[in-house]
Amino acid sequence: AFISIQAFPALLDLPQDLQVSAVSCGSRHTAVITRGRELYTWGWGKYGQLGHGDNTSSDQARRVECLVAKGLRVEEVICGPWTTYVRVLE
Repeated sequence: AFISIQAFPALLDLPQDLQVSAVSCGSRHTAVITRGRELYTWGWGKYGQLGHGDNTSSDQARRVECLVAKGLRVEEVICGPWTTYVRVLE
């Protein structure tokens, strides 16, 4: 699958008009925290850094469902080159 890698800012439509409170960018992926404390990720996912339980890449922002299922609220996200670190609260 072709995943567009852009070296410049671009507008992105988030589902349900969510409001973003924080953003972090890795070398080929991006993560945002919404005001509702949910995590959305997109980009290159070869090493599982998007947090969706697979190695799928995506040009569309997707909510990280495992955090929602566990009732965890995201407080902070930091994207590394091929990793994503997330601090959560129960």
